[in-house]
Amino acid sequence: MRPRTLLLVAALVIIVVALYRMDTRNPIHLGFSHVMQIITRDQLSLPYALPPPPEQWQPMSAADRLANVRSRLLPKLHSELAAKQLKLGQPAFIRIFKESRELELWLLSSEGWQLFRTYPIANFSGSLGPKTREGDRQAPEGFYDVTQKQLNPASSYHLSISIGYPNAYDRHHQRTGSFIMVHGAVISVGCFAMTDPLVEEIYLIVESALNNAPSVPIHIFPFRMIQERLQKESTSPHLDFWQNLRPAHDLFEKEHRVPAITLQNGHYHTD
Repeated sequence: MRPRTLLLVAALVIIVVALYRMDTRNPIHLGFSHVMQIITRDQLSLPYALPPPPEQWQPMSAADRLANVRSRLLPKLHSELAAKQLKLGQPAFIRIFKESRELELWLLSSEGWQLFRTYPIANFSGSLGPKTREGDRQAPEGFYDVTQKQLNPASSYHLSISIGYPNAYDRHHQRTGSFIMVHGAVISVGCFAMTDPLVEEIYLIVESALNNAPSVPIHIFPFRMIQERLQKESTSPHLDFWQNLRPAHDLFEKEHRVPAITLQNGHYHTD
């Protein structure tokens, strides 16, 4: 590689690191995020008009944001759902797989749980393994629930959905942290960044589900928990924790039934 090219690459790395550490509400940071979304949006093409740019979106009130999203998405979203014999307002369930950077959105129809869409995760911070403390820049793993109060249309990250971290398991193990979201943009500090266009569809479906149900479960796994993959982690310090996640993963895989998760003796218990 030529010296000039190396210098350019080094400069870009420095800029990205600096932006990552900046206040994410900074206009430069938001502009960088918007450019990255343009670059990455072709990963999943949705049939809606694109969101307004950040300089138009950020000053909007929460009510105006939601009105804008609904006007752009709802007519075609109804058609997208109907194509799979689904509709807004049905119970929803989310599964996240960090290694493959996938977010699955399931809806419960009269035929059982149906996969509506699998979304590519634009970014999450940290590595495989659970979040353990405030400021570790690690995205959590485990079982969480979203309620109405966890929806934030006034988010600095376009729209956001708090996953409910820390849960009872996290608190039992004295894990700390807050404001862990599924949100727009492509910048992550412990959250799951989906880009603005993708989070709009996810947000509307979750919001509608919560009109008819008290919560939407979110199950977050390091990877698809097949035996062969777990065997590769035989020396991982997280192996026992991951084995504790596996029964819920396997139950849904085999029966397409979202299990009830409780805390028993400091461990997740799957019913």
